[in-house]
Amino acid sequence: MKKITHHYGVTLDWVEPLAFKLEGKVEGNFITVPEHIHTGDRYFLECGFGISVLYLDVVYHSDIHFRQENRNDDFIGIYYNLTEGEAVLMSDELANPIGRWNFNLAIVDSALNSDYIVTAGSHTFAVCIFIKKKAIENYLLANSCLQEKVDLILNSKKNTIIEFTRMSNESYHLLNKLKSKNIRSISFNLYLKGTVNSLLADYIEKISVEKAIIDNVNDSDLTYIIQSQSYLIENLYQIFPGIDFLADKVNMSQTKYKNLFRKITGMTPNSFFIENKLTEAKRLLSEGQAISQISKDLNFTSSSYFALNFKKYFGMLPKDFVKQLE
Repeated sequence: MKKITHHYGVTLDWVEPLAFKLEGKVEGNFITVPEHIHTGDRYFLECGFGISVLYLDVVYHSDIHFRQENRNDDFIGIYYNLTEGEAVLMSDELANPIGRWNFNLAIVDSALNSDYIVTAGSHTFAVCIFIKKKAIENYLLANSCLQEKVDLILNSKKNTIIEFTRMSNESYHLLNKLKSKNIRSISFNLYLKGTVNSLLADYIEKISVEKAIIDNVNDSDLTYIIQSQSYLIENLYQIFPGIDFLADKVNMSQTKYKNLFRKITGMTPNSFFIENKLTEAKRLLSEGQAISQISKDLNFTSSSYFALNFKKYFGMLPKDFVKQLE
């Protein structure tokens, strides 16, 4: 497996070194890479106002281990990843599946290192946004009632910005619309910047309206919460095991466990469990399995309760989703 240690950033000083380590070169806004590494497009763009973006639509032909060690801790990385295949985010040897049917949104402080491993045959479509903390601060300060949040959220001594979750349906549709555009057209940069602005608007609104969970997250805490997430995903066909069981499993108090879980995932453990059940249900429906059998296999109390939750999350009933596939 090829291992590449690299960095990202709002300024584009990372582009040439990454291209070199991928055995490629920079041509305009493209990083061209030999076919034995991957085929497809790796495209970068400076968006102004402390924002840049990396766009990926590639099929890997080699197993790659990307080790991200950033040189600056002054930005946030927002990673939307719809990989089809095998890709994982590593933390202390714990593997988190990344992609369309798994975690597909990571929001990570640049002060943290990360390992991303993708296997040959995987098709990665991703949009990675890098935004200066100062830019986020300016957005929040523009609203006087949010000024108190600035010091709480962006003060690295008080808080670590970290979240592994699933993107909203709105973000998913924005990315699919972007993917349909011709990357070599003269208007692509406008589409890309528009998508970045829309995704950032959703993120800024989210942190503006949600109650911030202010806490520092150390490596051990992050490992345990990721471990708990992985446990829940591995047991989607069971009933929810309970907060007491989950907290005890990672040797935390129930209060600490619930706070850290919500901080890192953006939701409660039970909501995370239900949401991933529904995502698994959607995958099974796309494979042609019957609604009643899926409801039973995933341990929903009834088909009507399953349908209610499915509509709440996806905006349509399971039967309507099936019709869309026909």
